[in-house]
Parts: sequence; structure tokens; C-alpha cells
Amino acid sequence: MSVRQRRFGIVLIAGSLALSGFSGTAQAAANPTATFSKVSDWGTGFTGQVVVRAGDSTPLNGWIVKFDLPAGTSIGSTWEADMTRVGDNYTFRNRSYNGSVAAGATTSFGFNGAGPGTPLNCTINGNPCDGSSGEPDAQAPTVPTGLAAGTTTSSTVPLSWNASSDNVSVIGYDIFQGSSTTPVATSPSTSFTVGGLQPTTTYSFRVRARDRAGNVSALSAPVSATTKETGNPGPGGKRKVGYFTQWGVYDRAYYIKNLDTSGSAAKLTHINYAFGNIDSAGRCFQANQLGQGDAWADYQRRFTGDLTVNGQADVYNQPLAGNLNQIKQLKAKYPHLKVNLSLGGWTWSKYFSNAALTAASRQAHVSSCLDMWIKGNLPQIGGEPQGGPGSAAGVFDGIDLDWEWPGSEGNVGNVVRPEDKQNFTALVQEWRRQLDAYGATTGKHHELTAFMPADPDKVVAGYEVSQLFTSFDFITLQGYDLHGGWETVTNNQSALRLPAGDPGPKPYSIEIAANAWTSRGAPANRIVLGVPFYSRGWTGVANVNNGLHQTATGPAPGRYEAGINDYKLIKPLVGSGYQLYRDANAGHAWLFNGSTFWTYDDPTEIARKTAWITSNGLGGAMIWSMDGDTANGELMTAVHQGIG
Repeated sequence: MSVRQRRFGIVLIAGSLALSGFSGTAQAAANPTATFSKVSDWGTGFTGQVVVRAGDSTPLNGWIVKFDLPAGTSIGSTWEADMTRVGDNYTFRNRSYNGSVAAGATTSFGFNGAGPGTPLNCTINGNPCDGSSGEPDAQAPTVPTGLAAGTTTSSTVPLSWNASSDNVSVIGYDIFQGSSTTPVATSPSTSFTVGGLQPTTTYSFRVRARDRAGNVSALSAPVSATTKETGNPGPGGKRKVGYFTQWGVYDRAYYIKNLDTSGSAAKLTHINYAFGNIDSAGRCFQANQLGQGDAWADYQRRFTGDLTVNGQADVYNQPLAGNLNQIKQLKAKYPHLKVNLSLGGWTWSKYFSNAALTAASRQAHVSSCLDMWIKGNLPQIGGEPQGGPGSAAGVFDGIDLDWEWPGSEGNVGNVVRPEDKQNFTALVQEWRRQLDAYGATTGKHHELTAFMPADPDKVVAGYEVSQLFTSFDFITLQGYDLHGGWETVTNNQSALRLPAGDPGPKPYSIEIAANAWTSRGAPANRIVLGVPFYSRGWTGVANVNNGLHQTATGPAPGRYEAGINDYKLIKPLVGSGYQLYRDANAGHAWLFNGSTFWTYDDPTEIARKTAWITSNGLGGAMIWSMDGDTANGELMTAVHQGIG
């Protein structure tokens, strides 16, 4: 193949690009050029146009354009030129009225073609259509100047630079990182966002230009940039992560709007929306007709104006409704908020082991969930107008994995395998890989977090701790449900330290839970401690020791579930037959009326916990769940005051 064929065949195959090179980097042309484009394309054929341009200083007194078409593509009718054909080679000559073209001016001709191909090996008056001489190009582009780094994230650095020049055309740029002699990426334009980087790390970059003949410039001057701390901590340096439950809009009548009216949205850095479901193969899905997921709450329910963030009622045929549309409105009002989609939870962790089992299942799981929740391609359920491609794009900033639990028991019926521990690591790595790959196309870092157990035995059984934090932005640690109504003895569900005389059945405390992670390599500043906005309770409790560590006949009656009540329902009990008790050393509080015992956190205990978070260098606080708070966000205010 000749130099001419190599150079111009590639350009013409691009169809809508100029024959003379990439239009964005074309140089001034001393020789005439010819540029092809498809004006229309209907699959089996097309209408083509060729623009003939005289050189910058030399007019044309007649022109002849020649090119080849690949087998299976042919030309029928033509206009503004006379055409002859020999095999697959076509020749077009000017007509009497359009042969004279002033310097720098243009004329054009067109034709109808059949088949999928586009022109190859173009010449105008015997020279290449890109305006070059046709001789081998040995001249390198000029060195790029002005290399600069923009605003970084925890894993990306955006770069930009000034365009290089070339005797023919620049087709792209190579990006180098550090002292490596191998490019980490290439870009057809004068900007690129480098992804997959580590947080709080300084990187150096250089770029060089490349032309169509393969000539490269020297490297540019370097630029350095430092990535940010992972997880986008708030102004006080701590993350404040609140779970919003999709089902809260039913019995609890707690809406996304309540995050705004309570003042909590202004204080949070993150919202975790719970939960997304996965099928038996481990793929994300939303199919109410099978009793799985909640498309109605997520994106189909139309809210009246009094229940929306912006005060405007939903209409029937809007592309997105439900909680997800309200999240978009909340993010518009509070641009600092990150919202992550939580997958699994206690009820929907059944098939996580299947998702993580093989490389193929991990790839399919991540791809399906990324497509549905991050790219926003929601399924349409039951003929409703909501859903469809891209309908929820931009709602979620990342994924929160809530597999309860790898390698050990969780809800009844969950699939558990001995290899879950290693497979969980591989699953997390696959999530990070696909999120970064997608982020490279959007210029955005997508967060990856996970909800982790307090039980040290579950940590040992399910997690290769030291290998996980190259993928996670941060984790949230279960700081509650340490005890509850499933046990026969009263205890505190969220004690900071192991209380004196603790009856078990195992020694649980927040201090023990955090140590189970940090002692195995988890960085403390990327552990976000879970705090409960609800209480656990027992009834039939012996009136001894203020009810603490006493046998009970069963869980206390709760409004929504036996043995549990929201903080806003427990707070009014103080002084209404119940006495408040605290253990300042262990860090917990409870209410007791002589027979019913409630363990809970109030603003005093929240202040104690946020002080412990700060003194131990943890990364913030997580709340389960926001619907348990009072209408004025009393507990969220305490969290905010404690860690900023």
C-alpha cells in the first residue's frame, strides 16, 4: 500500500470527516483540498457531497477529483460534476461554470450512492485531497504548550493544553504520567481527564502531539496536581451520611421533602438511598410484578405539590417521578450533596454470593447495576410513562454495597459460600474498574462505599480488609443493633464501650467493632460510624437495676415492628412514666418504666459519639435512618454540631 493510501484511506472512511484531515486541527493549505461528507444516510445508501477548495494563494482553473469506493458500494446519479467510472475508481471533472475557483474559495458537487462504504484514496488534480504534497511526511508537530491541571477529585485529574501545529495535521495527543515512557492515554482534542488515581496523592503529567504519519513532538513541560481526599468530606472534614428508605413514604409519611424542611439536607454530605435489588443471577432489576423492588416509590409515584421539594405537583407524563425525581430536586437546591444507591440490605442480600461467584457474574452484575442506577436506564413497569433510557441519569453519584454478610449468616435463605470472602474483594474491584471506566467518559468520579458489620467474627469470615481500601472511597460501620429484642436479656444496642457486667451473648461495642477493622488495616479516617435514629426495646422486664441486663418476656410493642420505635416516638416517653438513665463510662442511655425498656440515642449520646469519632480519627457519622428523627431534625443537628 502506498503512502497516499495509508494516509487518506483512513480519513475518508470516517464519512463525515474531511478528506483533508480532522477539521479541528487542519492547517492552512497551499494546495487545493477536497472534503467528503454524507449529507444523508439511510443504511442501504447515502447522499454524498464533496467540497473543493482552492489553495490559500493559488486559484483553480479547472479541477479533477478521483477516488475509489470499496466493493459493494457504487454511485448512481451525480450533479455539479461530470463523472466517469473504471471499475471501482471514479473520476469527477468540473463543468464549464464551476471550474474557476478563486484562491481560498470553494465549490462543490454531489452524488447518490448505494451501499455502506465511503471514498478511499482521494486525489485532486493528482495530489492528495488533504492538501499535502503526497510525499512521505517526516516533519513532527510542534510541542504542546500551556499544559494545566483543573480541579481534581479523589481519583481524577483534568488536563488541558494549547493545540500544536503541523505541516499537514495533528491527529491527537499522548498523555504521560510521571517518568513513564508509555502513554497512559491518548486524546483527539486538547483536553483529557486522567482517572483511576489514588486519593491525596501528587501526580505529574506531560503531553506530546502526534500527526497522521506517526511523527511525534517532544514532550511538553510537566504539570503536577494532587488528588483530593476520598469521599468528599464536609466542611468540618467529616462525612455525614444519612440513609433514606424508599418505603418511608408509606406508613411513616417521610418524604425527600422532609430532608429539606427539617434542615437535615443542609447538614448532610451524603444520602444513601435504600435499597436496590438483585435477581438470582446477581443482576440489578426492578420488577414489581414479581414482588421485587419498588418502582412505584422509586420513580413512578406522582407527588402533589405539598410533597415535592420545589413545590410543583408532578404531572402524568413526566419522564421521571417518585423519590428519584425528588432527589434531583433536592440536589439542585443543595449542590454539595452526594447521593449513592444502596444495593441489598438485610432483605435483598440473598443473591449477592451468586453475583460475586465468577468473573463473568461479577461483570454482569456491575454492568447491569451501573446501567440501571448510574446511567439511569430505568425499566418501564406496567405501561407507566416513567422510566426508560436515561430517565434517572444524574440522580446517583455512586454505589453503596450492603451485602449482609459475605461468608456468614444473614437473613434466612441467603446464599452463603466459603469463597465469599475472596469473591467480595473481586466484586469490589470490578465495581471500581467499571465505575472508573465510565467516569473517564464523563469526567466524574463515582463513589464506591459499603456497609460493614460490627461483629469481629463476621469481619474475619467475610473481608480481606487490607485489600479493599484501594477500591472503596469509605465504608460505613454498623454502630447499632449490637443487641435487640431477638435476645432474652435487655442491653444497649449502641454502646461506645463494653458496659460493666455485660451479659453477652458476645462482647459487642462500637470500640470493639472499630478495632476489628483498624487492626486489620482499615484506615480510621475512611471509617464512618453508624448511629441509630431509632430505639430497641423489651417488655416483661424485671424491675431490677433500672431494667438493665434483665430477662424479658419478649420485644416491646412498636408502631411498625415489634421491638423497635423511631426516636421521634420514644422522645415523648421521657417524663411520661419512663425514667431516663445513662452510663457515661460505656456511653449509652435507656428508658425504663418498671416493665418496658428502651435503649436509644438522644442529642446527649450523639454528642458523646461524635466526640469519640473525632478523638479516634474516624471519617464521620452515618445515620440509619433519617425518617426516625423529629420534624426539626433534632438528632441530625446534634451530629452536625458534633463533627461540623
